[in-house]
Amino acid sequence: MATLVVGSIALDTVETPFGRAEEALGGTAVYFSLAASLFTTVQMVGVVGEDFPAEGVELLRSRSIDLSGLQTQTGQTFRWVGEYDYDMNTAHTLDTRLNVFEMFHPTLPAGYRDARFVFLGNIDPVLQLEVLTQITKPRFTALDTMNFWIQRKKAELTEVIRHVDAVLINETEIREYTGRYNVMRAAEEVQALGPRCVVVKRGEYGSLMFFDDHISAVPAYPTFDVKDTTGAGDSFAGGFMGYLDTCDDLDEIEVRRAAVYGTILASFAVEDFSINGLTRADQDSMTSRYTRLQDLARIDRPAVAGQQLIIEGV
Repeated sequence: MATLVVGSIALDTVETPFGRAEEALGGTAVYFSLAASLFTTVQMVGVVGEDFPAEGVELLRSRSIDLSGLQTQTGQTFRWVGEYDYDMNTAHTLDTRLNVFEMFHPTLPAGYRDARFVFLGNIDPVLQLEVLTQITKPRFTALDTMNFWIQRKKAELTEVIRHVDAVLINETEIREYTGRYNVMRAAEEVQALGPRCVVVKRGEYGSLMFFDDHISAVPAYPTFDVKDTTGAGDSFAGGFMGYLDTCDDLDEIEVRRAAVYGTILASFAVEDFSINGLTRADQDSMTSRYTRLQDLARIDRPAVAGQQLIIEGV
């Protein structure tokens, strides 16, 4: 088993109403890899500068993340500075310095090209498509995107969408991409391009999953201490793809379970700044949260006597 991720590696400075983190480890590839590594081997492709902290590399290696695809180039690592107000679903970007990430060109090591599961982080869709051309026989491919690419490279993004099995996208982005306010219709339109699966991430309200002809909803895990939502979507993707890499069958039941695990990993991510919440996740804590989320989402059958519906407790 091996899941490949291509995406950003960053040093983030983030301020929320609940604290601040300076030059903290972040980026799509980092959050995704830490989440997915709880299920499978992860092959990471990304770029850092000479200033990237050695302890960051050691942390990733300690989680059995293969860093053969990590490029180190002359210059500084990608930086992002942002803040949140009490609406933790929306990040306000204060500064972005692409640095070495600006010229990033993902070239896969030979040992990565037979990856079964491939996740394309929200990089330039032209680069996403280039990655796909380097993969030999993937079993399941997925991508994420962002408003920047929807606005500036929609045609290229559409071309990549036609070549993947799943699209993971948030509610605002899918509305902007399709021009449809109704999320159900928007997901239907994206599926019509080719992907079997569309997952619409809805932040604190959970997610909607469209797989073949099935529709399911997964509530967000009830987290009492939300400190920083940076990387929640990438952690969701890591849990989602990592779990699928353990499955013999990629049917509706397993894909739904994958969305539950994605939600659980996102819940760990938001409980602390940077990757600190994710590093506390383990098999026991994931199982505990899965059970609680299962109870939360259960709807009991109504009691029926003859033609009369009896609502118990009323």
